[in-house]
Amino acid sequence: MKKTFPLHIEGKHRDRVLDATKHEIRKYIKRQLRVPLPEGVDYWDWDCRFGSSADTAVVVHYAAITKLIDEIAAAGGAAFYIELLAKNGVRSAKPAAPEQH
Repeated sequence: MKKTFPLHIEGKHRDRVLDATKHEIRKYIKRQLRVPLPEGVDYWDWDCRFGSSADTAVVVHYAAITKLIDEIAAAGGAAFYIELLAKNGVRSAKPAAPEQH
């Protein structure tokens, strides 16, 4: 998903527009999680970029998206750009902790 979401739509309340954008993002994520995993892949990972526009978007962690949307809305931003791309994730074993005596 690569999309710019406007937060000011004529005739619609700003809070409802904000809720609708969050819902659309969550719906996209849930739909992507239902896609069968390819062979040798453990989970879906995400490449995320977020900003006020596509030119100013920076790499962010997937879990911080909702907080960043709320910050843009609280600052009075007119729109925000989000890029969510699913990628293959493979779990790796944690290194064994050294034994202490």
